[in-house]
Amino acid sequence: MVVATATPRVKTRKKQHGLAFWMERVLEECDHASADFAPDPVHDLRVALRRCRSMADGLMAMDSEPAWKRMKKAGKNLFSRLGELRDVQVMREWVQKLGTSDDPVTIALGQFTSVREAEFKRESAQALQAFDRDQWQKWSRELPRRASRVRAGSAIFKHLALERWTEAYALHRRALRSGSPVAWHSLRIGLKRFRYIVENFLPVQHEEWIEDLKTLQDVLGEIHDLDVLWATAVEIHIFPDPESHSLWHTRILSERNHRIQSYRHKTMGRDSVWQQWRDELPLGKQIESSALARLKLWGSFLDPDFKHSVHVARLAVELYDSLPLKKLEDSDGKEQRATLRLAALLHDVGLSRKKKGHQKTSYRLIQKVHPPLGWSQEKLSMAAAVARYHRGVLPRNGQQPLAGLTPAQRQITLRLAGILRLANAFDSDRSGRIQRLRVHEDGRILIISAQGYSARSRIAEEIAAARHLLETVLRRPIMIKPLVVRKPRLQARGMAA
Repeated sequence: MVVATATPRVKTRKKQHGLAFWMERVLEECDHASADFAPDPVHDLRVALRRCRSMADGLMAMDSEPAWKRMKKAGKNLFSRLGELRDVQVMREWVQKLGTSDDPVTIALGQFTSVREAEFKRESAQALQAFDRDQWQKWSRELPRRASRVRAGSAIFKHLALERWTEAYALHRRALRSGSPVAWHSLRIGLKRFRYIVENFLPVQHEEWIEDLKTLQDVLGEIHDLDVLWATAVEIHIFPDPESHSLWHTRILSERNHRIQSYRHKTMGRDSVWQQWRDELPLGKQIESSALARLKLWGSFLDPDFKHSVHVARLAVELYDSLPLKKLEDSDGKEQRATLRLAALLHDVGLSRKKKGHQKTSYRLIQKVHPPLGWSQEKLSMAAAVARYHRGVLPRNGQQPLAGLTPAQRQITLRLAGILRLANAFDSDRSGRIQRLRVHEDGRILIISAQGYSARSRIAEEIAAARHLLETVLRRPIMIKPLVVRKPRLQARGMAA
């Protein structure tokens, strides 16, 4: 295969990883590609853009900073235009490989690709000229600082990789069943998305898997190239007679089948790379805990005082565990506890948008989150409703957060909201003074003893008002008292010693 190459460049770069490196690399490759838009510089610029856009795609799952979306969008037009150019350059390489110099079809396809390449070079030049390098440079200083808050190789990124693996594996099975060009192309995209997470955020796994990932990506890419070549040749009526049509179809089909067999060889049976990848990603309870960690991280990016929310979550769970609630199934109890904890961790994310009535904003923001693997939309919506009522007006029928809930779900939501409202009031001054809560019953009265509480403190009135929802739900009066923690006495022998 004849491949056009650019003038070799001596590369003395720092280690190739990290968002800052790849955003800087985009600007460098823009200069290299602009010379003549040769295949290698075009490929290198697309790789750099793809790296940045795929990192943004991964980090957007945890950080809702609008700049991620803007950066990704800014690179999209240039990436797409270069993609069209790259496709026709690759098509020309396949024509040269499959055809002969005196073949009329080879000559016609060569002329066609040359004309299209010239067109796409002009469009790529226009897209490159429209690319805002100053804004890109500004993002290259700001966004890596945000990215540094998430540690590469963490369980959060393994969980995100598992999501991508699950999506890609479903496409793998579909492609094997269907065999259609559309199914194989969809698998190619799905595997790319999985590879990008591993490539950008899981350095240990990337080191182990890179060869298999690259091999499969190349094979799927070549299958797609052959499908595009055949579809293009048929569409432009390039074949002068049935014999040439049959000859080219046989050649392309043979190359395509050879690559499909290569793909099957690595992905079928006991030694399938799909299973090898899956074995190193979260399993069982790790999936749900990693999902919660992702949502918690998402909240920490938005909440201006996340330390307060973590403290409230601890108090809320402590209350839930101590209250004499009528537990249903044990699994239901665990589900409610997890929902309460998530609602507490995210209850103040609305403060990132506005202060007045921020509980409503929190509800809307949580509702918009795509539920990570291990969490259902139903659980996330309930957590959003619980967070909505952590302060402000009391819940009542007809309000949007309660619409569509069954009577049982509504009762659970109100109960959890009552607990969260009271837990939040215990730290309404954001001092963290109240550290422990203990609950006991005195007849019909529930007595909550709080370490650090004083009836004369300025938050006592807020606590008194906040307990009303929980009293209504439980149909029992609640009394708040200080919790006196006595220091253990030293024994005589210990003192003598």
